[in-house]
Amino acid sequence: MAFALARKGALRPVSAQRGPNVRVAKPGLLRTPAFAARPQVQTKAASLSVPVNDLTDEERKQLAHELGFKSVGRELPDGVSLTDIVKSMPPEVFELDHGKAWRAVLISVTAMAASLYLISISPWYLLPFAWAFSGTAFTGWFVVGHDCGHRSFHKNNLVEDIVGHIMFAPLIYPFEPWRIKHNHHHAHTNKLVEDTAWHPITEEEMAKWDETTAAIYKVFLGTPLKLWASVGHWWVWHFDLNKYTEKQRTRVMISLAVVYAFMATAFPALIYYTGVWGFIKFWLMPWLGYHFWMSTFTVVHHTAPHIPFKPADQWNAAKAQLSGTVHCDYPGWVEFLTHDISWHVPHHVASKIPWYNLRKATESLRKNWGDYMTECTFNWRVVKNICTVCHVYDEKVNYKPFDFKKEEPLFAFQRRFLPDNV
Repeated sequence: MAFALARKGALRPVSAQRGPNVRVAKPGLLRTPAFAARPQVQTKAASLSVPVNDLTDEERKQLAHELGFKSVGRELPDGVSLTDIVKSMPPEVFELDHGKAWRAVLISVTAMAASLYLISISPWYLLPFAWAFSGTAFTGWFVVGHDCGHRSFHKNNLVEDIVGHIMFAPLIYPFEPWRIKHNHHHAHTNKLVEDTAWHPITEEEMAKWDETTAAIYKVFLGTPLKLWASVGHWWVWHFDLNKYTEKQRTRVMISLAVVYAFMATAFPALIYYTGVWGFIKFWLMPWLGYHFWMSTFTVVHHTAPHIPFKPADQWNAAKAQLSGTVHCDYPGWVEFLTHDISWHVPHHVASKIPWYNLRKATESLRKNWGDYMTECTFNWRVVKNICTVCHVYDEKVNYKPFDFKKEEPLFAFQRRFLPDNV
């Protein structure tokens, strides 16, 4: 979906049937002298070619409304460094509290046990609700291991390594490979090509695709199936020893051994006692529920029509971590079970902030840097743009859809039938 500036200051969707390049006359439409003086502006693929900093506060509010956000922040000034932002936060947000850390372990273990019991007693028509609960509880296990990987769980690194491996094992996530690649994501957030989490496809990459590859990418990254695409990311990035240096491989192989040992013992036992259906019911469906949140949290945090990815020579760490990371509010039960991982902006400003201090750190950032932050409440409009529009890198307008040259049936169907709001 593209957005054009309409009368009375509103932003209205532009039908993709009008073609990928839509020019909208700006003078006189918004009745503001600064805007009226601008030349015509090209809109494309849910992004404005006018930089966010060129919009007035009122126009940014309108853009936020149309894109499903509570606020769209201005771009951080060039002179601000990441160190400046970190120093603006109170020192106590960096302090570790072992009691709160172990409380998260207790919550996640108890929630997972309760969810498995619910699955065991639920009739077939209630299983989807039990799976939703168990998948969310499973995500809490990941968040505990996630803090261990960032060295924000315990003052003893050995304890963190042990807990991280234990919490990741049921997820079939090798702890050390994930830790290495995830830290690389933090070091290169929203940097084109370098970011190992999510980044737009480039036209150069698309040119290399055969028909089968193109179909796979378009189905799994160009539809709501993107909300489970972390399954592919998990497989591609964390089991290939060639992606790691000789120095890293010993620890990587230990993590792989832990995962394989879990699979070799837990999976046969589960199938022996509960059958194949029990394996699907008690592990596979909760695991897919976990990957829904893994994918959703990540793409919502780092993908928005107005937030750019930058090549290395244009990339700025402070802008990427503060202005380029989205705060999203989720239902309270989700935030409780996932240990506030959705309060994500301070985590990217300083990854050693433990989960239980993220709310206080967020309030500090809002107070000092709120004009530069993008926030939303989890909603379908935000997700729809991520899944059906934000695909291919464009230097001028950030994103364009896979079918930017000529509309394709898959995307035409989605534009026509997927609602803007649910």
